Amino acid sequence: MGLRIQLLSIVVTGGLFVIVFELVRRRKLMERYALLWLFASSVLLVLAVWRGLLNDLARTVGIYYAPSALFAVAFGFILVLLLHFSLVISRLADQNKVLAQRLGLLQQRLDDQERRLARMTQRDAADADAPDRELARHR
Repeated sequence: MGLRIQLLSIVVTGGLFVIVFELVRRRKLMERYALLWLFASSVLLVLAVWRGLLNDLARTVGIYYAPSALFAVAFGFILVLLLHFSLVISRLADQNKVLAQRLGLLQQRLDDQERRLARMTQRDAADADAPDRELARHR
């Protein structure tokens, strides 16, 4: 791997590590997701810095050009992250559906209670006016 490509790889993966760390520090990225990103960027950084390991990995996998192995590893991490986020989104969609159903049930119960209260208020008002109507009828 050429020195220029190695330096670019180190800068990019190191930059990714710093960005993820800063997002966690500013509380824009939750720690449980940051761990995946930090692990991926750490592995890529190690492979970018340690030429021998990257060359051995490339040779083992059958990749002729070692920097291509780095991109293959990065692509593998991206696929794993996408799968993880798809699982999280699916779980959140299910939870959102359950919450919407519960909200609908609570709204229905509230509407029923308000109708019951309105009927009771009308009945009480009618009962309170009944003695006055009786007196008016007897006069």
